[in-house]
Amino acid sequence: MEFAMTAAADTDTASTTAEATAPQADAGTDTYAPTDRTVPTRNRDRASYDKALVHAILDGTSICHLGFVRDGAPVVLPTLYGRVGDRLYVHGSTGSRPLRAAGDGVRTPGLPVCLTVTHVDGLVLARSAFHHSLNYRSVVVHGTAHQVTDPEELRTALDALVDQVVPGRSRDSRPANAKELAATAVIRLDLDEVSAKVRTGGPNDDAEDLGLPHWTGVIPVRTVHGTPVPADGLDPAVALPDYLAAL
Repeated sequence: MEFAMTAAADTDTASTTAEATAPQADAGTDTYAPTDRTVPTRNRDRASYDKALVHAILDGTSICHLGFVRDGAPVVLPTLYGRVGDRLYVHGSTGSRPLRAAGDGVRTPGLPVCLTVTHVDGLVLARSAFHHSLNYRSVVVHGTAHQVTDPEELRTALDALVDQVVPGRSRDSRPANAKELAATAVIRLDLDEVSAKVRTGGPNDDAEDLGLPHWTGVIPVRTVHGTPVPADGLDPAVALPDYLAAL
């Protein structure tokens, strides 16, 4: 079925067990350089290395899936992230094993990871079960993650994580204090080895199925925010900020 391998740049290489030689992203270029791990084996026409597209997909959500190898077995964790330029910051706690394994890049080499982000934009219903699919936008990032240890970078990273969820929120909340900073861990992952993959349009039915009496088309999918619900005990004098009303 077309559902398989749609929301990621599918490659033949196990990204979390061995890191391929990755080119360093050049801030002066508009694209990321393709590598063996970022060129899909299927539907190569859907792949893109355009930085603007990659950034737009990353900026459109706040949940990623972080893959790595722990004790010889693959692990994938859903977590929050934030983007600052060509760098991602991924949230964790100081007790998290992958965060400890990431190290600081000085005393330890870091943690090989694969990070993915996916938007589902539509359910593509074909006349045949085989050709059902999804319209989607996805990004896959390969690289080595390192723990953020510099206090100023950590504050920048935490602001980025908050603003990734709700833009503008970091300026309208109390910053983390020393105790909270000590209990929070963040890893950084540079956007060097990156690809996007996008599917749009309707179903791709076989010619012999076009006359079948089954409804076919696309059901759009979108994420919407509901009306904000005040917390118990909120001072009635505190008005809803414009950046929340605009969500």
